[in-house]
Amino acid sequence: MTTAPGELSPGLVQRLGRQLGLDTLYILVGFPLGLITIVLFSTGFFLGIGTLILWIGVPILVATLMMARGFAVIERARLGSVFGYRVPPVVYKRARPGSSQARRLFTPLVDGQSWLDLVHGMFRFIPSTIAFAFAITWWAGAIGGLTFPLWDWSIPRGPDNQDLPMLLGLGDAYSTRVVFHMAVGIFFAGTLYPVIRGMALLEAAFARGTLCGVNQLREQVAEARAARDIAEAQKTAAVSAEATALRRLERDIHDGPQQRLVRLAMDLSRAEQQFATDPEAARATVAEALSQTRETLDELRALSRGIAPPILVDRGLQAALTALAGRCTIPVDLDAPSTARLDPAVETTAYFVVAEALTNVAKHSHAGEVWVSVRPDATGLLITVADDGIGGASLAKGHGLAGLADRVQAAGGVMSVTSPAGAGTTITVALPL
Repeated sequence: MTTAPGELSPGLVQRLGRQLGLDTLYILVGFPLGLITIVLFSTGFFLGIGTLILWIGVPILVATLMMARGFAVIERARLGSVFGYRVPPVVYKRARPGSSQARRLFTPLVDGQSWLDLVHGMFRFIPSTIAFAFAITWWAGAIGGLTFPLWDWSIPRGPDNQDLPMLLGLGDAYSTRVVFHMAVGIFFAGTLYPVIRGMALLEAAFARGTLCGVNQLREQVAEARAARDIAEAQKTAAVSAEATALRRLERDIHDGPQQRLVRLAMDLSRAEQQFATDPEAARATVAEALSQTRETLDELRALSRGIAPPILVDRGLQAALTALAGRCTIPVDLDAPSTARLDPAVETTAYFVVAEALTNVAKHSHAGEVWVSVRPDATGLLITVADDGIGGASLAKGHGLAGLADRVQAAGGVMSVTSPAGAGTTITVALPL
C-alpha cells in the first residue's frame, strides 16, 4: 500500500499518537510529583539548615538527600519515555569499605550529584507547572472544541448571557456557534502534538541537566582518562616492540652476516697468500669465499624481508602471506582471501604476526601442521594461527610472544593465546582497520 504525497503513513501516525500519549502522561504525573517534592525537600532542607548548629540538622539533611536520590531514580526512569532511550543510572559517591559510621553518614553531604537531585526536587515545579498548564489548556481546547455540538445544549443563554460568537458580531445562530467552536477545536488539535512535545522536552531537559549532568561529566572524564591510558600503553608497547626488533636485528646481524663477512675477509686474505705458493689451494679458498658470499646475501635478504618485505609493499598482504607460508618448514593451510589494499601499518603488523607465529611454530611447537586465517570482519582484521603441537606458549615477559604482543598493542589491536599443554597453540589477533 503506497502513501500519497503529503499523506502520513499509518505507522507514522501510530508512533506520533503513542508519543503524544507518553508525553501527556509524563507531564500529568510530573505536576503532582513536583508539588510533593517541593514540600518535602524544602521542609527537610530548611529544617536541616536551621538545626545544623545543634547537629540534629546533619541527619535531617542526609535523610533529605537520600529522599532526593529516590525521587531522582524515579525521574530518570521516566525520562526514557520522552527521549526514546534509557537514561543510564548514576553512580553516587560511596564511603570506602571499612570506613567509620560517621564517614558513611557524611558521604552524601559531599556528593555533588545528591545536591543536584535536591535542587531538581525543589525547583522542578516551575517547568512542571508550565508544562501542566499548557497540556491542560491544549487538551481541553481540542476536546472541548471538537465535541462542542455534544454539549452546546447545556450552556444556558439569555439576553444577558451571550456567548463569544455573539460578542464578536457573528450572530447567534446554532450553526455559527458550532463552526466557531469547531474551528477553535481544530486549531488546538492541530497544534496539540508540537505543544505537548515541546512542554515534555522542556520539563525533561531540566531533569536531565540536573539529574545526569555530573554523571555525564564523570563519564567524559573517565573516557578521557581511559583514552589517555590506552595511548600511553600503545606508546609504551611501540617503544618496547621497536627496542625488541632492534635487539633481534642486531643479534641476527652479529650471529649471521657479520660472522660470515669476517670469515670471508680471512678466506680472501689466505687466498691472497696462497696464490704465490699454491694456486690450486687458492682457487679452492676463493670458491669457498664465493659460497660464503652467496650465503651472506641470502641471510641479508631474509633480514630485509623481516624489516620491510618487498612483496608486501608491491603485491599486498595475500601474496606476502602466500610466500611466507611457502617458505615455512611445516605444512601451512592458509585462508587469506583477496581483499582491497589495507592501511600499510595494518598490513605490516598482520604480516609480522603471521611471520613470527610461524617462526615460533617451526622452532618450538613440534607441530605437524599449521592453520592460518586472515580475514576482515565488522570490527577489523581477524588473524588466527593454530597448530597441533605440544602447546605451552605464553604471553608472559621473557617468552617469544611478548614482543609480538607489544607490536599488536602498538597498532591498537588485541592479542590472545590459548596453549594448553599437549593440545596445540592458537594465537588470535584483532587489528582495527
